[in-house]
Amino acid sequence: MNHYQQTLRIQTTGKSLTRITRQIETTVSDAGIEMGLCTLFLRHTSASLVIQENADPDVLVDLENFFAKLVPESGYYIHSAEGPDDMPAHIRTALTHTSEQIPIARGRLVLGTWQGIYIWEHRQRRHHRELVVHISGN
Repeated sequence: MNHYQQTLRIQTTGKSLTRITRQIETTVSDAGIEMGLCTLFLRHTSASLVIQENADPDVLVDLENFFAKLVPESGYYIHSAEGPDDMPAHIRTALTHTSEQIPIARGRLVLGTWQGIYIWEHRQRRHHRELVVHISGN
């Protein structure tokens, strides 16, 4: 079994979903693995990874609106050292994922027709996020 690992530095634009499917597809291609598994790990506690609809942007808007109501920034949080959006960002990350696994077949990610990979920035300001991409297989 072969292994390939790369850390991608992704610039987010503030509270939003940033599509990263193409960057991951390029990394998988660079790895030269024909069949295996791609593991993604986001090294942060105030942003998350989601695999979601990539055709209708209304889905992403609805997700953001739902989470804004589910975890409001105007809550009574004790932790506020990094600003009022920090603790809600931690809660949103806890409710989603910081890692994902996607099979690889014939050298490509095995995503569904309408699936895209996103970093979901939960903070108001833009950030540089580090994403570790680990690919294993043959």
